[in-house]
Amino acid sequence: MKLRHVTLHQLRIFASLAETMSFTRAAEELHLSQPAVSIQVKRLEESVGMPLVEQIGKRIFLTQAGRELATACGDVLGRLRVLSEDMSGMEEGVKGPINLAAITSAKYFMPHLLGVFLRDYPAVEPRLTITNQSRVLARLRDNEDDLVIMGSLPEEMSSDLDAQFFLDNPLVVVAPPDHPLVGKRKIPLARIAEERFLAREPGSGTRAARTRLFVEHGLSANIYMELGSSEAIKRAVMAGLGISVLSQHSLGLELEAGLLTTLDVEHFPLMRQWYAVHRRDKKLSNTASRFLEFLLQDGSRIWSDVRPHVRAAVEQPPAKARKTPSRAR
Repeated sequence: MKLRHVTLHQLRIFASLAETMSFTRAAEELHLSQPAVSIQVKRLEESVGMPLVEQIGKRIFLTQAGRELATACGDVLGRLRVLSEDMSGMEEGVKGPINLAAITSAKYFMPHLLGVFLRDYPAVEPRLTITNQSRVLARLRDNEDDLVIMGSLPEEMSSDLDAQFFLDNPLVVVAPPDHPLVGKRKIPLARIAEERFLAREPGSGTRAARTRLFVEHGLSANIYMELGSSEAIKRAVMAGLGISVLSQHSLGLELEAGLLTTLDVEHFPLMRQWYAVHRRDKKLSNTASRFLEFLLQDGSRIWSDVRPHVRAAVEQPPAKARKTPSRAR
């Protein structure tokens, strides 16, 4: 094995091939000819001393050695990217790309926090991916992002993660304003379990938190309908299709407008936390480090300041129609 002969150019080519699983697409992505890609992969195999890819029919697959090398390529190229961003940051301040992922409920506050950060650092180029808990965990395992925003941490990965709390996330029981339980005090959890529940899809962090609470008390929710987003659930609750559990952060406008209300249920609000998470072995770029510092120091305060202004959008009285004066006959 002659790894000292391996070049960064070859690693970039192999990383692209491992991602696309196609010599043609890798060549297009790197603006090279297909024979050039094939030659470099062949030379890389000679340096490693084992086959890295195998062809079965018209498809190619990575060998065990190929999968190991693909992981190493991602690590090496990722560290070089971070180093490049750090050097740029040292010369010119906080700038350049930052990849963020967040679970669905975070979409109500993350754009606001990111907007405040960008006002201070306009040269930062953010990419924010909003998706459900399962997909966020997959992205975390695959090291696709600089930081991940989530509300519950996977036990099987806890030793590999650095997670820091920056914002409370109260979950509440939400109902239409004319629901018969509105105004009742300390509604037993068993009574709520009898209601028709509108639930997020499996994999949702909010659903998992509500399920754990019910199981702890020997209960199960009467699931009437599963919906794929908080917005869809809010509309279904407004339509009188059932009740649900949602993050209070997602309800500001609807509560102020009187379109929804919260029920006073025992064990609620169910307090969860928002965490900024990254893999423990990940070297954060200068930009990602500054954004993490911003979340930890200022995130909660800024969101507390922003929420009244968000609610104010529905507090403005509607413009009154001007009456046309009657003409004297």
